[in-house]
Order: sequence, then structure tokens, then C-alpha cells
Amino acid sequence: MKVFTKCLIGFLILAVLGCDKEIEEGVKQSDLSKDVEMITDFGTIILRLSDETPKHRNNFIKLVNQKFYDGITFHRVINDYVIQAGNPTSKMSQTYNPKGDPELSYTIEPDFDNNLFHKRGALGAARNRDLMNPTRLSSGFQFYIIQTGKQTDSTIDNHTEKINFLTAKNSVFNQPEFKQEFAKYHKLIALPDEEASEDDITEFLALRKKIDSLTTVELEKMQKYKVPDAHRDVYKTIGGVPRLDQNYTVFGEVVQGMNVVDSIAQVETNKQKYPINDIRIISARMIKRKLYD
Repeated sequence: MKVFTKCLIGFLILAVLGCDKEIEEGVKQSDLSKDVEMITDFGTIILRLSDETPKHRNNFIKLVNQKFYDGITFHRVINDYVIQAGNPTSKMSQTYNPKGDPELSYTIEPDFDNNLFHKRGALGAARNRDLMNPTRLSSGFQFYIIQTGKQTDSTIDNHTEKINFLTAKNSVFNQPEFKQEFAKYHKLIALPDEEASEDDITEFLALRKKIDSLTTVELEKMQKYKVPDAHRDVYKTIGGVPRLDQNYTVFGEVVQGMNVVDSIAQVETNKQKYPINDIRIISARMIKRKLYD
């Protein structure tokens, strides 16, 4: 009878393991019902990923399972705003480069969901600034956690204006007939001051004037974004950064450890917002999901 029981248990274990198939490289079915435990020099942060953002969720799980984040620092820390990590050159064995490692770099298409917004504790995907990235592609590696406090109706309204302005400008940059001029504008704005000729400056100012004019026209005719009342209430009672909505992908949130996020956000940094003393992610792993207070 004992032999039969052992065989039955063994069969059940194998059956369970067999059901835990790999849904894509580096991501198993069981991972989708787990949280991310991120142990840092300042304590542990538990992250819950959203099923509404499968591209970003699966990418993050894959990186965690590969232990990519182990040893990486928080390289951008701004109190009452965000803490950011994921630059592969911030590991101890690497020479730090603010732009990351071009050979490792890849992007992910936006995973916007109206129910996911930049409330305090939101987990989002970093990306290049709007001018260089009008299609709002996310970084494959870098993430941020929102640490901002409460907003007011007035600040939320100001943030909403910025959302609509960026949306209009992105629409201009994405127009096929503007592609060549956008490339020229991008090249000129990246030109070091000491290398810019008078003709370069004149052309740049003319292009900027045209962009501002086209953006104004686009802004007047497009359907304006309005922060939903439910989101507005959260921004006023809990906090967050409304202006990032519709422009950066939120793909999860902190479910435990916001005190750790606050502690990290308050450290001393240099002019580039890099902490004077390194704050590292010691390890990140998938753990069994549970309820938190």
C-alpha cells in the first residue's frame, strides 16, 4: 500500500510539472500567477505584474528568471517622483554608461491599458524621450516605480494639458509626410553646441516653429484625454504622476515595500540623479503570490 501511495504521489508531481509548460522562452505558465520579490540594499519590494500588459509582463518575468536584475543599481533616483533601475552597465563588473549597452538594447511595443495608471507605487517601463521615440516604445530592461505623493485638482489639470500636448506632438512626428523633417530636426537637436553653425541654428529654429504650429493645429482637432474620475480620486488621496499616463506603459505595482521605495528615493544623489552610494538589487525572483496588508 505504501508503495502504491508513493507511486501515486510521484505521478501527481510529474503531472503537475508537465502542466507547467513554457508559454514562451524563459516564461512558464506558473510564473503568471506569481509575484516578483526584489531584495535591495534597503529592504524587500514585492511587485505584482498585470495580466493586461502581457508583452511587458512576460519580458519582465523572463529577465527575473535569467537573474538579469541581480546586482544592478538604482541609477536614477528623484525624491517625490521615481526610482529607476535596469541599466545593464550599472553592475559592478561594468563601466557605467547612462545610455546603457547598445549591444543588449531592445524595445517593446506599448502595452497601454486604461485601467493602469501612474498612481503611487505603479511599476512602469522606462523609454527614450518623446522627440526620439514618437511611437513610445519601451526599454526592454529599464523600469521605474512611482514615488510621488498626493496631487490636487489643479496639478492634475496641468498634467492633463501636458498629456494632450505630448499626444498631439507625437501625432505630428508620426505623420509620413513629416518623416524627413523629423529626421533632420532630430539630427540638429543632437548636435553639440560647439559644432552647430549659424545655418544649423537657423534651420533648427524654423523646424521647431513649424512643429509647434502643427502641434497646435493637431491639439485643436484631436479628442482630448481626460483623467477618469476614479483615477483623479486616487491621485488626490494616494498620489502619483498623471502626466505620464498615455505616454509610458504601466505593467504592475508595488504590493508590499513602499517604505523601501521611499527610503531609496530620499538618498543623496549627484547632478545626474545617480545615488552617491550605490543601492543595488541583491536578487529578484518569482515567488508564490499571497495577500498583503
